[in-house]
Amino acid sequence: MRVVICGGGVIGACTAYFLGRHGIEVIVVERAEIAAAASGKAGGFLALDWCTGTPLDALARRSFHLHAELASELSGDWGHRPMSAYSGFVIPDDDARRHEPSELDWLSEDVMIAGRIGTPDTTAIVHPRKFTAGMMAAAERLGAEFRRGRITGIIRHADRKARGVEVDGGVIEADAVVVAMGPWSLLAAGWMDLPVVFGQRSPSVVYDTGSDVPAHALFLEYQNGRDSGLTVEVFPRADGSTHVTAFSGQQPLPLDPAAITAEADEIARLMAICERLSPAFRAERIIARQACFRPVTQDGLPLIGKVTGSDGIYVATGHNVWGILNAPATGEALAELIAGRRLHVDLSPFDPKRLRPFDPALLRLE
Repeated sequence: MRVVICGGGVIGACTAYFLGRHGIEVIVVERAEIAAAASGKAGGFLALDWCTGTPLDALARRSFHLHAELASELSGDWGHRPMSAYSGFVIPDDDARRHEPSELDWLSEDVMIAGRIGTPDTTAIVHPRKFTAGMMAAAERLGAEFRRGRITGIIRHADRKARGVEVDGGVIEADAVVVAMGPWSLLAAGWMDLPVVFGQRSPSVVYDTGSDVPAHALFLEYQNGRDSGLTVEVFPRADGSTHVTAFSGQQPLPLDPAAITAEADEIARLMAICERLSPAFRAERIIARQACFRPVTQDGLPLIGKVTGSDGIYVATGHNVWGILNAPATGEALAELIAGRRLHVDLSPFDPKRLRPFDPALLRLE
């Protein structure tokens, strides 16, 4: 059996790896490079139980444990790191508490910690680009092949069963096709019945903080001037870099992931926020000014499973902020579905048929 995976992000890489564990031939097709979009620019934060009470709970719990297992089994050089997580807020300029020392000594007096919301048993982090590349490398060791190219369609037999994909004017034959192109999965709405997937744009700044920032993830409410009402997210990684993001919004999705760049105004705003958080966040320490688009569905749940009206065509996208966390369990379950094995996680809450198919006439890309 041969499976073509459309998309070289974290979902595609994990699916390729788990398919390979079932002895299935895999070809991953990506127009840019592995982890070119959100999979390379996300925070990489992992949480065991932050989806409790939602349909994502079982997927997240399974995936959290898989992250630890994969890091151990594959000797993954992607910085899997248990950590604590804290909530708090940035004290407004006119608040008398501004000059009281923060509970965490690496933070400035502008930051007040409200409480610990995650322990090393329940929260962790990976470097997302390194994790995605590492999973793709592990898939290749199992026989997967990576091909660079632009996918322009899915080919079917007369009975609508998948026959392969069109790539740069040619055809790659396959018995099954997986669409895992993040927000660009919307392009596939012209090839099959697929619900709408939005692109949620998020800028971020990455600092080289070395050992100055410990293993403390932060979720801080920010109340100051123009940027009041934001949640600032701080994610220190094992390699000494720290990823900070604070705001997001919807904009037209560029057709080419390489065309996504950070805007000067949003980076300036983010840098100003960072400088209030800690002396570790200095301009000369910035190693990346970036932006990405996260895939989001109408009901906030991912699309994972068979595509309605087509035999042998599957989709896995729409994970929003939990893409890095839920990639291993998504890849594992989708591989089990394709291979006809027992699933570790019930995928019925994520069945694409729960949502109305998107009208490709409404497609808007830059």
